[in-house]
Amino acid sequence: MKQIKISQKEIGKGDPCFIIAEAGVNHNGNLEIAKKMVDAAVEAGVDAVKFQSFKSEELVTKGDGMAEYQQQNVGKQESQLEMLKRLELRQEDFEELKVYCNEKGIMFLTTPHVGGETLDYVDRLIPAFKIGSGDLTNLPFLVEVAGKGKPIILSTGMSTMEEVKEALNLLYKEGNRRVVMLHCTSSYPCKLEDINLRAMISMQEELDCLVGYSDHSQSKSVPIMACALGAVVIEKHFTLDKNMIGPDHKASFDPEELAEMVASIRKLEEKLEGKTLKPEELGSAIENTEEAEKALGSAEKKPVKSEEDILKHARKSIVAAKDIAKGSEIVSEMICIKRPGTGIKPKDLKKVIGKKARHKLKEDSLISWSDLE
Repeated sequence: MKQIKISQKEIGKGDPCFIIAEAGVNHNGNLEIAKKMVDAAVEAGVDAVKFQSFKSEELVTKGDGMAEYQQQNVGKQESQLEMLKRLELRQEDFEELKVYCNEKGIMFLTTPHVGGETLDYVDRLIPAFKIGSGDLTNLPFLVEVAGKGKPIILSTGMSTMEEVKEALNLLYKEGNRRVVMLHCTSSYPCKLEDINLRAMISMQEELDCLVGYSDHSQSKSVPIMACALGAVVIEKHFTLDKNMIGPDHKASFDPEELAEMVASIRKLEEKLEGKTLKPEELGSAIENTEEAEKALGSAEKKPVKSEEDILKHARKSIVAAKDIAKGSEIVSEMICIKRPGTGIKPKDLKKVIGKKARHKLKEDSLISWSDLE
């Protein structure tokens, strides 16, 4: 794939880097803050501003705890469901944000976290799907997304190259080849030595698709490095104030830093004139050889140690959608897919259907192979 088009934006080698300002849940569940974030994104000069659409009860089980970084950044311990409930916006809020973005002349994106009705309403609002790292291995969900026929930008944090290829091959098999894979480290904030930009280069070499980078570091140089190495998309979390209470504020740029990042990327693009730098040329481009070498890291695409905890909470498993009586044959209406990722993998959904429950399974509980016969 040489190039894809999202709305009126051409994305590919030689095109200006497509920059996504990831508002995520940094609006803290407040629509007015979300609108101010749109204003900040417009001021910074990004191509798109992105939010996250979910109903907390559909996303996570009641029993799932917070990831360590969430506890540290929020400053207290509670269930992930309780935390997410405070950060949730309503469907009508996203419709209003879409209109607001249109008025301000910026592309509106929002990430769906579940399929079905939520995916359908998100589909009506956006020109392309941006899917988070937690759903890279949620293959039934990716099938649904691919079926919408729109471009897909898919983050690959916490993943091996084998998992990335499995997801990409599935999307292609479903007939959707307009895909950008984003190298990413799901650590908030991410240390320089965990970034491994050489793994992004490995993705460029091994994958038959466009490749970009999603950044969770606190470094002003890393997104610039990724662009210099050929990333066609850059995604960066931002916040109005890093001191706000919430899971992602500390790993985000403030509006001034976001604007500086955009200006630096555009300046670099003018300088490079469509060329891509090699890793050994990177230090001179950002004038910080030591930081460049740390961020380049390993060429092997695999989870790093700092992702081990978040992997359990961000990925998903097969869950009982209702109480299931002992001896019942499992049908699709009885099960759903939610966080955490410590149960049966979503890709084994078809293997679960048709089996029988060894004992009563409670609604909203993870299903294990020992529960089935």
